[in-house]
Amino acid sequence: MRHLIQSPGSRRRARTVAVVCVLALAGLGAAPSSNPTPAAPQIRWGACPLPAKDVPEGMQCGTLEVPLDHANPAEGKVAVDLARIRAVGPGKRLGSLLLNYGGPGASGIEDLAADPKALADLGERYDLVAFDPRGVGHSDPVTCQGESPVAAELVTTGEIDAAEVLAEIRAQAQLCAKDSGPVLPYMGTVHVARDMDVLRRALGEPKLNYLGFSYGSRLGAVYAALFPQRTGRIVLDGVDNLTDTLAERALTTARARQRALGSFLTWCAQRKGCVYGTDAHAAGERVAALIERLDRKPLAGDDGEKLNGVTASTAIGQGLFARTMWPDLADALAMAERDGNPAGLLRILDPYAAPESQEQEEEDPDPIPADNVGASIMAVNCADEPDRSLDEGSPAAAEKEVARLEGEFREASKVFGPYLLGLALTCYGRPAGTDFIRKIDRPGAPPMLLVGTRGDPATPYEWTEQTAERLGSGVVLAYEGEGHTGYLFSSCVRGYVNHFLLDGQLPAGNRTCPDKG
Repeated sequence: MRHLIQSPGSRRRARTVAVVCVLALAGLGAAPSSNPTPAAPQIRWGACPLPAKDVPEGMQCGTLEVPLDHANPAEGKVAVDLARIRAVGPGKRLGSLLLNYGGPGASGIEDLAADPKALADLGERYDLVAFDPRGVGHSDPVTCQGESPVAAELVTTGEIDAAEVLAEIRAQAQLCAKDSGPVLPYMGTVHVARDMDVLRRALGEPKLNYLGFSYGSRLGAVYAALFPQRTGRIVLDGVDNLTDTLAERALTTARARQRALGSFLTWCAQRKGCVYGTDAHAAGERVAALIERLDRKPLAGDDGEKLNGVTASTAIGQGLFARTMWPDLADALAMAERDGNPAGLLRILDPYAAPESQEQEEEDPDPIPADNVGASIMAVNCADEPDRSLDEGSPAAAEKEVARLEGEFREASKVFGPYLLGLALTCYGRPAGTDFIRKIDRPGAPPMLLVGTRGDPATPYEWTEQTAERLGSGVVLAYEGEGHTGYLFSSCVRGYVNHFLLDGQLPAGNRTCPDKG
């Protein structure tokens, strides 16, 4: 799932982030065993791997070496980069609060640097610590040296050459394996959760205090299942699903995104000048018609950038992530509908898009490969997915799967369903990933706080309740608002989260925050 804060350092990767995080392309992964990890090494503190202008005051960066394979430390090590902003007071210091802003594929270092004030209340008493998970960002980034194949494009017409498609996906996976180095087979949430425990010890913390957004909630849940006795105060906001297949998760997401689009169109219908008029139901049909037209004939911008059905659907989905983005989305749809101008929707995909001179690129090279977000999503999602194996990866099986699911996805959403259906194919022919996450069942971790937003287009609210049930020790906080996650958008949510993380106080039962709380 898409991370919350987009840092200046990620500008050249922004459009890849937007498109691929929706599609969650395929990758490789292997399941680790449950053997204990060795003692944590020391963190080597030094300069931050960011331009000096992007490093906020008081931010330190460091590197921690962790076993490449926790079950077999002799396989070697991988370097994990992290950043820390010390607690500023007043009040008693509570130790370190580990953060994950989402993804998979997001650089925690860049996100923390981009907006440390977003967590200012917590930063008074906690050292705020963010990290780039293995294979992501500055931590031995994986790469496929180019654009990843977009599985969503395979199902837009209902006529696919499955053999050609699967051959392309496998060829791309071979490039990833060739260019990514030894870390690629050891990607995945379980590996990263074990890295987090090494990081906990290296920071000198007896238990892990943690705040995870979106995909970061999956990391937190897996950590609590692996290390219930080492689990401290954990908050999961925008809660991910632990049990469903990729196809099942994609279908639920299509329905949630369609509900969010309906809320947006209802708002737009009450706004002066809405390009779709005052009938929200008719507006939904017109948005679907726009996507179909763009599939047949993409729009071209002044710089030659094209907007097709995939990118338009993705941009609309991105525009639903926060209510504050709705005016821009309304204006962007008006530009596309009235003027045939894709600039507004393309800008939502890449808000930092701006010409950069060759001289600037040479002076400030980006150390992270441009395709790292796609490559790491590729690796993590299929490492966490046990349902695809080599003997299932035939063209006939792929065609059968699409035929079975296509009608259901289109019924869920004409705007988002056809593209999210591509998730059903993304792990075909890959080694089956770990089944550990699927088997999480009341691991005995201490109570934690799970925040779910009713109108969330990326992590549907029902996942919050499902994951709370699987963990067996969660208090659910339902935010009755729109957008992805709640902490940054609701003072009510912040109040509950801060009270728990700072004072250790959870409500006795589930609670609700109003839309404008």
